[in-house]
Amino acid sequence: MPASENGEPARRPLLYAAGVKPVDYARLLALAAIWGASFIFMRVAAPALGAAWTAAGRMGIGAAVLAAWLALIGFDAQWRSHARFYAMVGVVNSAIPFSLYAFAAVHLPASLMAILNATSPMFGLALGAVFSGERVTPRKVAGLVLGALGVTLIAQPGGFETDGWFAWAVTACLAASFSYGVTGVLVKRYGAGVPSRGMAVATQAWAALALLPFLPFFVPAAPPSVTVLANLVALGVLASGVAFMLYFRLITDIGATRALTVTFLIPVFAFAWGLAFLGETLSGAEIAGALLILAGTLLVTRS
Repeated sequence: MPASENGEPARRPLLYAAGVKPVDYARLLALAAIWGASFIFMRVAAPALGAAWTAAGRMGIGAAVLAAWLALIGFDAQWRSHARFYAMVGVVNSAIPFSLYAFAAVHLPASLMAILNATSPMFGLALGAVFSGERVTPRKVAGLVLGALGVTLIAQPGGFETDGWFAWAVTACLAASFSYGVTGVLVKRYGAGVPSRGMAVATQAWAALALLPFLPFFVPAAPPSVTVLANLVALGVLASGVAFMLYFRLITDIGATRALTVTFLIPVFAFAWGLAFLGETLSGAEIAGALLILAGTLLVTRS
């Protein structure tokens, strides 16, 4: 538990602790708004392009935009010095979860994917306990149980049209969240001295390269429309470009666990965007499951 200035254990609200500044809260809100919208972008792009092309296109555009901007300001991303780390994090934090979410976007509402994404901090804490010496307390165990109950409620189809891929899509979202939890362990163990802006651009470039061999096997059935391309560009520029600059900066400044608490806010924005632009709604069971997941995440990540 973080200590206060007088040496006593800090007893402050979530995320409000030593080293967390107002600008960090602003970054969290901006990141949540962008990533909440990213599920909307995927819901439009993925059914037309498929999971592989959506994920690879998103990361390729994001990497290109960031590389151009960093070159313009003269920033050295240290590509060679940290090549192995960039490749490893790129696959785990981008190639795998982005592909899984793009697949899920064909079968699930944006708001439901965002709710399942909120399990990321719980996976992060569980993996931290195994690999990074994170202390397991009764409160954290209770949080994991609540989160599991929430996922169980959500995993029951209802309240919207589903198909035979529903369970697989839910599993894909949970696997993506697990992958984000692994990222926190990797960054904590191997990311010392790696520039956050370098992570933002290089990991996506490596991730896009990792998916290239699969693209010829998943060519879209028809040329994408202007709307689909616009959503893909938005995914690349905003959700993979601007958002990753914010995210890796937050990991550097406030730590991986606190940075992952952005998932508290993402479902709120995703539901608002989905209601406004796609007319999506949630059933009572899904809302109850969302509350259990958020409560469980709060318990396992609370300072």
